[in-house]
Amino acid sequence: MRTRSFLAAIAVVVLAVTGAAGASAETAKRVFNSMQILFDLNSPDHFCTIGAVGTDKYDRKIAVSAGHCLQDPPGQKYSDRDIPENIQPVYDRADTGFGPIGYVRYFKSREGSMTGHPTKDYLIIELVPSVTLSAQGPYLKQTGEMEVPDGQPSPNALTPSLPAERLLGAALNNNNELVVSGQLGVWYGRITSNANGVYQSWAKHQGGDSGGPAIWHAPGTEYPGQGNNFQAAGPWAGITKAVILGVPQYAYTSSANILADLRARDAAHPGTYGAGFHVTQNP
Repeated sequence: MRTRSFLAAIAVVVLAVTGAAGASAETAKRVFNSMQILFDLNSPDHFCTIGAVGTDKYDRKIAVSAGHCLQDPPGQKYSDRDIPENIQPVYDRADTGFGPIGYVRYFKSREGSMTGHPTKDYLIIELVPSVTLSAQGPYLKQTGEMEVPDGQPSPNALTPSLPAERLLGAALNNNNELVVSGQLGVWYGRITSNANGVYQSWAKHQGGDSGGPAIWHAPGTEYPGQGNNFQAAGPWAGITKAVILGVPQYAYTSSANILADLRARDAAHPGTYGAGFHVTQNP
């Protein structure tokens, strides 16, 4: 059985750094979906991508990416728990001179999988106060969170589940489509499979796009193309997960799985970073 490695895991770098509140007070920096991010300045070719930015219920500035981008250092355990310590900075790959744009507060490790945890493959970054959030990436504008009131609940959801914790359908009579943005440009394609909130789609991506944005294409709205400079807008529907052994081979973790798990963890441990996440409405 042959699989394609999506992105080499990056070990968590434990650094002595100043707190988020003491971050650089330089001119406000814009943070947006599709921004490529680094966890280690010494490994500029090992990067991931931001899938969505916004705020949580505790008014913290938050960015979402993929959990499999990180792994625990030998002899230490940071995965699958909130990380209030500023041990893992995150940098804008295109502007490392700014310093950290935020710090990792949570990630779910691969747990032996080549493509990340099956339903909880996500990472939460608390952004520093000085950055400005933006819903507009280079090509995708996110208009909120995907809500599917009559959809199947995420396997991570509490009962009852919320509309944003329900999954898009993928039956033959269902035409749900994803629009994604990454190194290959802007692509769109129908969701052909939904396995516990992991979508398969013909929308393409490649290594380094892990965690990048996927939005839902609202029926009747314009597709990205030359006529509109490849721009698209829609609700945040998920993040890039992996290239898998399957047809199509492009897999995405649904936003429903991420939002449901955040709410469930917050119910057990109030104060969870990212709980109640809402995509920013800032342009």
